[in-house]
Amino acid sequence: MDPVDDAHYFDDDPTVASAPVVIDVVLPDTTFAMETDRGVFSRGHVDSGTNLLLRANLPLATTGHLLDLGAGFGPIALAMARRSPETTVWAVDVNSRARELCVRNARRNGINNMQVAAPGDVPSDIRFTTIWSNPPVRIGKPAMRALLLEWLLRLHEDGTAFLVVHKHLGADSLHRWLQLEGFPTQRTASKTGFRILAVAPRSL
Repeated sequence: MDPVDDAHYFDDDPTVASAPVVIDVVLPDTTFAMETDRGVFSRGHVDSGTNLLLRANLPLATTGHLLDLGAGFGPIALAMARRSPETTVWAVDVNSRARELCVRNARRNGINNMQVAAPGDVPSDIRFTTIWSNPPVRIGKPAMRALLLEWLLRLHEDGTAFLVVHKHLGADSLHRWLQLEGFPTQRTASKTGFRILAVAPRSL
């Protein structure tokens, strides 16, 4: 993969030229054909962390609002939406090209219970019963922690967030920070250096 494909995937409006590639995403319970593009994270494939999250058999709420934070081209959001068709899944990303891909990929796969939004466009009164995220660690530790804090405070009182982070990108220090911030956190899976952290609502 050309490094420029992922360049500045956290920018609001990527300036790198578009070059769409359609891939097949094959999971044990479902399959999607999905469009990816340059300027959006993980063009041309599902990255290892996301793949681990989607195959980890994690609990997923069957009602209410679900969140894919940092949705990219939408593999997590689409899997959540198909697995829990009675929910509303919010695919949230700052990247306008990523949001456009999410809309097209939902339409391509007949998904109609998904809302695609920029962070500031999600109604403030919504609380999430499940959050799944491969968070954008490359925006830097302070920015990522501020982002996570903002959205974890919107967990429903019975909700859980699952975050996948590589140990070399700060998974263990993130675990400790979440605990210090009052979010009970457990490691639920670990594979090829990735950790999946289960985060409960703030207990402070």
